[in-house]
Amino acid sequence: MSDMITADLVDLDLSADTKEAAARALAERMVAQGRVTDLEGFLADVAAREAQMPTGLDGGIGIPHCRSAHVTEPTLAFGRSAAGIDFGAPDGPADLIFLIAAPAGADDAHLTILSSLARQLMNAEFTSALRAATDADTAAVLIRGDEPPSAPQAPSAAGEGPAVIAGTSGSTTAGSADSGTGANAAASAAQGAVGAASAAGAASEACAPQDTAAAPVAASAGAAAVTTAQAPSASAPAQATPAGAGSASDSGERPFRIVAVTSCPTGIAHTYMAAESLENAGREAGVELVVETQGSAGFTRLDPAVVAAADGVIFAHDVPVRDKDRFAGKPIIDVGVKAGINRPAELITEVREKAARGETSAPAPASGSTPVERAGDSTEGYGTKLRKWLMSGVSYMVPFVAAGGLLIALGFTIGGYKINKAPSVMDHFVWTQADSWGALLFQIGAVAFGFLVPVLAGYIAYGMADRPGLVPGFVGGAIALTINAGFLGGLVAGLIAGGVVMAIQKINIPAALRGIMPVVVIPLISSAIVGFLMFVVIGKPIATAQKGLTDWLNGLTGTNAILLGALLGLMMCFDLGGPVNKVAYTFATAGIAVSNPSDSAMKIMAAVMAAGMVPPLAMALATTVRGKLFTQTERENGKAAWVLGASFISEGAIPFAAADPLRVIPSAMVGGALTGALSMAFGATLRAPHGGIFVVPLIGNPLLYLVAIAAGVCATTALVVLLKGMRKETPEGPVTDPATNAATSMKETKQPVAA
Repeated sequence: MSDMITADLVDLDLSADTKEAAARALAERMVAQGRVTDLEGFLADVAAREAQMPTGLDGGIGIPHCRSAHVTEPTLAFGRSAAGIDFGAPDGPADLIFLIAAPAGADDAHLTILSSLARQLMNAEFTSALRAATDADTAAVLIRGDEPPSAPQAPSAAGEGPAVIAGTSGSTTAGSADSGTGANAAASAAQGAVGAASAAGAASEACAPQDTAAAPVAASAGAAAVTTAQAPSASAPAQATPAGAGSASDSGERPFRIVAVTSCPTGIAHTYMAAESLENAGREAGVELVVETQGSAGFTRLDPAVVAAADGVIFAHDVPVRDKDRFAGKPIIDVGVKAGINRPAELITEVREKAARGETSAPAPASGSTPVERAGDSTEGYGTKLRKWLMSGVSYMVPFVAAGGLLIALGFTIGGYKINKAPSVMDHFVWTQADSWGALLFQIGAVAFGFLVPVLAGYIAYGMADRPGLVPGFVGGAIALTINAGFLGGLVAGLIAGGVVMAIQKINIPAALRGIMPVVVIPLISSAIVGFLMFVVIGKPIATAQKGLTDWLNGLTGTNAILLGALLGLMMCFDLGGPVNKVAYTFATAGIAVSNPSDSAMKIMAAVMAAGMVPPLAMALATTVRGKLFTQTERENGKAAWVLGASFISEGAIPFAAADPLRVIPSAMVGGALTGALSMAFGATLRAPHGGIFVVPLIGNPLLYLVAIAAGVCATTALVVLLKGMRKETPEGPVTDPATNAATSMKETKQPVAA
């Protein structure tokens, strides 16, 4: 691994003035060394990772990084900027820039080295030596952990050589060191963190490095005591000596015990830097602190006994904490991973204060956590949380929409468009009459539709507050129907119900009353509050807003309707089943979620479904007409995309978009916008919220509807073929863009390309 960074990958006079230019300059060095196969594809992955969270760190450090299918081997490139480059760090521009590139399928040994470097970046001696380096060779050996060629031998006398604190960035020297030995000290520290990790990775899987964040070990004659940073394949952290254990044992008192979990979208840099920072702060505070790093290659769970004995928990993460229920019932501080890097001492103080006040998290539920908790979004912004709460309700509502809508549509097909005036089938049903069967289907569908708003509201509240939110949520949704507040009323009722329950749950209740809280007290109080607000305070304004929205939809004609169809088509094809797609779909289903939807609402539903069918059908057609532009795997995916697209499953195009987003997604959006606009222009209507070509008999103007879909499919196919055909040929053959293999890599690693 000694050639992970060479002098050719170092630029000590980086002239870039933006982070994008800096990444390009360093990536070009990787391309020149054969480490990256597609410059633009790799930079797109770097930019995608940067968009998730800025990679600037306090202390003038920038660490743009990603996992990418365009990387052939784990690689580091280093640049030093005199003017500084803004990477989003709170303390200003970065002058030390590390571009970290990991292959999509990097093994544990590779990730061990990258994570060890991330920990070493917390070492002030290491960064100072890099700032003082006068040539590229010196900087490269410092980062690799090699001894500089001109470095003097380390003193053999005990107490004179540098001793690295195990598993930490806090390298110390037992003797004095002048400024002239800073580079050597940093090189020695880097050798301990990076070189030992390399040796461990090469030794055997049975000898995986362990995180032994112990107290400082005095240097002995001829050698320094060194332990490696915890690797993704490390042994159980419970076997590690917790940070601060030494000082605690000296005092004879039981120290405060903390367990922490760190993770970031990539699992290479921030994960281990946060762990290092927390361990150092724990050592300084005199607490026992053990960190579980949930990195790229997986993680090893903390020993249950260590978790059980912990007095507090710190989550520093930007991706879901896996097996989060292990820590339930303890004081928990939940923050983003950068907080773990930048203010670890504050986090330790906060969790100690929380424990002193007796504030603990809720015990682990018997049957799993709420959908939001399973999503692990506790550190995300309120906008993201709100979206997930709403999507929780929508996901439970959609089956009712699909079943009810299809039944109503079938009822109209069999019994005619006056079937909604038929008497109840309990009073009149003739087995041999088609009208009776049509009425039966219509009335069953109408009953299913009656659940839409209560289910929406109930499961929004459930996503926020777990099972206690169901009762007030359903009650609020039913009231929304009663006062004609409709879909908007259900949304508001669900959010209010969830908020009320969450507020009640924060009240300290005597232990004797806790047993009846979820069964009696919470449903009673929350339902009363939600009912009062919906009936007396906000119900009427929401009903007015719902009526205004309905009237606006009914008034859409001509150009306005076509533009709306194009906009909805763009949204349906933007993220192929993601949040934007779901917003467009939910908007359409809300319009037909009544027993007698308006003509405009049915046109919108038709346009949305038609546009959603375009991407997978277009990818299927493209792989058929120009198969040589696609890999064998993509051609196989193209066969399945025929069925998925015909069934209105937009996700059938995801493998193609993930492998080549810059060509596939814009092409799909063009075709989707064209189809949506044509569908609205042709006046096609649809009462069913799903079904694809299998509900064509239920569509108004079915032939023109199919023409709209065909036009969008042909447009997307032509654009994809044109854009892919513009790629340069390589000796391997016509499929030259390594991004086309990313879908396979994503399935293997279960991580986005940018991570």
